[in-house]
Parts: sequence; C-alpha cells; structure tokens
Amino acid sequence: MTFEPVNTDTHTNMNRFFALICLFLTLGFYAVAQDAKAVSDAEISFEKETHDYGTIDYAADGAYAFKFTNTGNDPLTISNCQGSCGCTVPKWPKEPILKGQSAYINVNYDTKRPGPFTKTVTVTSNARNGIKVLTIKGVVKTQEQTEDLMPVKKDGGMSPLENVNPK
Repeated sequence: MTFEPVNTDTHTNMNRFFALICLFLTLGFYAVAQDAKAVSDAEISFEKETHDYGTIDYAADGAYAFKFTNTGNDPLTISNCQGSCGCTVPKWPKEPILKGQSAYINVNYDTKRPGPFTKTVTVTSNARNGIKVLTIKGVVKTQEQTEDLMPVKKDGGMSPLENVNPK
C-alpha cells in the first residue's frame, strides 16, 4: 500500500476561502449594528391615524390633512409617503421638523370612484417608532345619486334654481 502526499495547496486554499467567508459575515453583522446605532431620537406622533369621510358626494373634495408632531429630541425627516393606489395622493413636508414642531401630511382621495373605500398611506421617516400607516375610508355616492340632489334650472334656464327632490 502506498500513500500519496497530501496536496497542501488545496487545504491552504480551502482555509483561505473559509477565512474570507468569516470576514464577510463579520463585516455584514458590523454594518447592521452600525445602522441600528444610526436610528435617530425623532418620534412622529399623529393626532389621529384614521380619517372617516363618511358618505360623500361623487366628485366632492377628497382632501384631508393628518396633523403630526415631532415628540422626539432629534429633527424628524419624512423620506417618503406612499398611497396604496393611484387614487390616494399624499404630500408631505420635505424640510426637517424640529423637536416639538407640528406639520401636516395632506392626502387627496379621488372621489370620482363611487362605492366604499379604505386606502392607506405609508409614512417612512427617520423616527425611532418606524414606519406609520395612515388610513382613509368612506363611501362615495354614485354620480346619479349626487346629481339627483343637486338644484336644477327650470323653464329654459330663466327661472330661479329649484331643487328636484325637496325635503
């Protein structure tokens, strides 16, 4: 029986490979730990996180402003607000909100979509309390339901307005 010498180059390469893997894992964990330390001491607090429009007319004003305050110690920066669909369009302040200051996230819902709705706006910021989800909901009347209650002109448009469905 003959023994062949062990190829030490293969073992050396394997050791280097494992050492390299350990190095990358260590650097990855270190980067995550640094990100965790980078979280600010800002905190976003909303007066309310859900708005119910109730039953509203077709093509009515679908605007609502969610008021919030920075109740933390660091400046609050909102990096993004994303509506759950194209019918819900949010606008938010781009400048930092200082400790104790308040501002608004304005949401506009397209009320030319009849029927019940529940939509969300996801707010992303540097706040320690993370991502917040705001909700709007309600029921939009159909165009016909809205028009049936609108005043109409009578007699060729020369007379005063008269309500078709008086109460």
